[in-house]
Amino acid sequence: MKPNIIFYLSDGQRFDTLNPQVMPNLWELSKEGARFTNSFTCHPDSVAASACLQTGMYTTQLDRSKNGGVLSEGTKTIADYFNDNGYDTAFIGEWRLADKGKNAVPKEQQGGYKYWRAANTLGITAQGEEVCVFDENGNKSELNGYRADAINALAIEYINSREEDKSPFLMFVSQPELTLKKGNSHFEGFNETVESFKNYPIPEDLSFFKGNYKQEYPNYISAINRIDHNFGELVKSLKEKGLYENTVVIYTSNYGCHFKTRNSKYQQSCHDSAIHTPLVIFGGAYKKGVVDNRLVSLIDLPATMLDFADIYVPSTFLGVSVFDGAEANERRNSIFIQLCKSQTRAVRTDKYKYSVTAPRLGALSGKAKIYFEAYLYDLSHDPNEKMNLANDKNFKEIRKNLSDVLLPEMEKAWEEKPKIKPILFKRKK
Repeated sequence: MKPNIIFYLSDGQRFDTLNPQVMPNLWELSKEGARFTNSFTCHPDSVAASACLQTGMYTTQLDRSKNGGVLSEGTKTIADYFNDNGYDTAFIGEWRLADKGKNAVPKEQQGGYKYWRAANTLGITAQGEEVCVFDENGNKSELNGYRADAINALAIEYINSREEDKSPFLMFVSQPELTLKKGNSHFEGFNETVESFKNYPIPEDLSFFKGNYKQEYPNYISAINRIDHNFGELVKSLKEKGLYENTVVIYTSNYGCHFKTRNSKYQQSCHDSAIHTPLVIFGGAYKKGVVDNRLVSLIDLPATMLDFADIYVPSTFLGVSVFDGAEANERRNSIFIQLCKSQTRAVRTDKYKYSVTAPRLGALSGKAKIYFEAYLYDLSHDPNEKMNLANDKNFKEIRKNLSDVLLPEMEKAWEEKPKIKPILFKRKK
């Protein structure tokens, strides 16, 4: 029987929060599979990252610049591929890819998922401790309690409806707890644990620029700790239903968080604080017990899900599966990053971060003709990205070499090949 697959997605979770203190359940479960130390988003933006995960394609392949977050009619999603191969499919949580303002997502915009307990933007349908979701027919359900608890309870409800002899399933759980709720500009921790994280150490990469990390970090860490608690409950329900041995679980986040140290946002930046994410895979055939240091992009995970289910990966998917078959032959040498809202493109290698920016909005659709160098970091000597080398003459050849890495990645993502010119002004952040 093909394996069940659960994709559990948090929102805006930094890589360094995956540790025994903050996430004891996931940390222990990672010992059964693989904990990836070099996992990065391909697009640090909620809607864009969701589009990449649901389609296996970069946003420029989808040409979303014309219709906002809505996927174009006829776009095949990850759920469609699983439906076509005998799977039941379920989506729980925050969707992000429907018409703006529509929280009862129309059937035609539900990405092909058969079972639906979700809202388009749970930051709008959640106020305080009230959570509102809709089923596949638009029927509304109001859920009480902490938002992460309520969403996880829906996921467990779906698991409890399954039997061992039923068709295999793909369940996508999108936890919105680190999304700021409407009318609230602060993270909401779990009340019972916020105080215990009051003195949790601030990461070094946040400490040298102004931001709001001192005020926000205890609540942020408390919220992640509660997500971990819920994740542990979900795994427990798998075991109780006898589904655990044949279920592959993937846990990751759509991007990280720089707490307004790099710009006025929390995530829209090419810096590691915004793009470095936790990634753990375990269960089913993926029983490894390893720490995996290869470069992995968020765009690799749709291909990985298909690979686990032995479903053909289409040529439009530009990701590389991290399942066994891809380990030796298709390892990544770099991560390609798009930030369409800020007209930015970047590559991250083991040693360097290189970023360019377009002065015009053509970057949204991949049609900008000119980019200017913006950032270069030597990560081997400057892991916290303090020293921008984009106008350092000693690194001119390295910038040229990295532009030769970046440009083919842009073309693969259906972008027009632009010219890259020297930096206009030095960026400190």
